[in-house]
Amino acid sequence: MAATPSVPELRRTRFARRLPAELSELAGPAHGHVDLPLHLAWSGLTRFDLDQPRLRMSCYRIVLAEGQRDDLVHYLNQELLTAMWPVLRTLISRDIRDVWENAFNELAPDAQAAA
Repeated sequence: MAATPSVPELRRTRFARRLPAELSELAGPAHGHVDLPLHLAWSGLTRFDLDQPRLRMSCYRIVLAEGQRDDLVHYLNQELLTAMWPVLRTLISRDIRDVWENAFNELAPDAQAAA
């Protein structure tokens, strides 16, 4: 009989299925306002000004946690994500962080320290 996967394993599998194949697929805006669809608006906030660091960080946290693959590539920007990652990684769940860092070497803590 196969062992039942743990809750963290199930979450990691769910997050891994949403990932783009490469970070270069993240083609979201780098500036201006972003209006998230209602299925991502669990915080009550739907409009984010990417030029304001706190709002940008909130937007990215929501999209990483709740977004499907299409949301990730539409709302996240590769350069912003990479630049924000050292702080952002401390604000998201361990499951999300592990999945993204295992999938993309440039987000791994060792790569960030070397940059």
